[in-house]
Amino acid sequence: MIEATQLTKSFAAVRAVSEVSFTVQKGEAVGFVGPNGAGKTTSFRMLAGILAPDSGRVSVMGIDLATDPINAKRQIGYMAESAPLYPELTGLEYLSYRAELRGIKKAARAQLVLKAAEKAGAHLMLGVRIGHLSKGYRQRMALADALLGDPVVVLLDEPTSGLDPNQVLETRKLICELAKDHAVLLSTHVLSEVEATCSRAIVIDRGRVVAQGRLDELKQLSTKDRASLHVQGKREAVERIIAELQREATLLELRDINPNRIQLELRLHSETSLSRVVRALVEGGLEVEQATHLSTPLDEVFAHLTVQPEPGQQKSPGKEPS
Repeated sequence: MIEATQLTKSFAAVRAVSEVSFTVQKGEAVGFVGPNGAGKTTSFRMLAGILAPDSGRVSVMGIDLATDPINAKRQIGYMAESAPLYPELTGLEYLSYRAELRGIKKAARAQLVLKAAEKAGAHLMLGVRIGHLSKGYRQRMALADALLGDPVVVLLDEPTSGLDPNQVLETRKLICELAKDHAVLLSTHVLSEVEATCSRAIVIDRGRVVAQGRLDELKQLSTKDRASLHVQGKREAVERIIAELQREATLLELRDINPNRIQLELRLHSETSLSRVVRALVEGGLEVEQATHLSTPLDEVFAHLTVQPEPGQQKSPGKEPS
């Protein structure tokens, strides 16, 4: 539904976004994740056609945003982090005005405004002045604005910023509903947001995509060096064998489940270390019941991918799951 190819944008000598590429399909919500200042909002403004990239291309439903901006923008709904709402207008007045700006014909305007407001959960507040709405309902009104005309692509820049916990939960539900029949791209630095609403994530750091893929794939990027094993046998035998495998693995934790069953956690030193450890344990007369790479919370993966290097050190490039 939307495809970004090698998007690059600089402001004076500062490269804000560098060669960013990805796609988002209808029926999925994708998290666009990065620390503050990573280039998320600049990327979104290029995707929405507000900023022109220095180089690269955006296409929506196969329509090039640069060569046919009017038709491409008709397919896009964009909710900015600080949406420009007019507090003196009622929700209905504001959305009607915005629908007119989008070129929606007067005959269809009232129906489409109500449809967008219902999708965003703002229809009960259409008669209330925006200045009298809670933060949560102002966010819903901004979302209704983004949904006017039923765009296929919905860009949400920090949609839960400033909301209380109950409002966050309500907004997450709305995003999940939207993802059923739209292509949703959600910008955030809150990892719980991504886990609650998205099936995939794109991680951006200092203007570059450092990883992208399904959440389970991303969780493996920083966990292939750790493993958990359940072993039948004596503790002393397990400790002796692991001590002999110092080049393959380091013992992080060893726990007795019962007198003849041990659980251990290892740090692995190579991609083949786990299989070698299992083979050594079996050859030592022990039974390996389970051997798995450990899964890591997404926030640890995020830190692994975006942590700033120490002075004089170069950060290793991120990997992209296949």
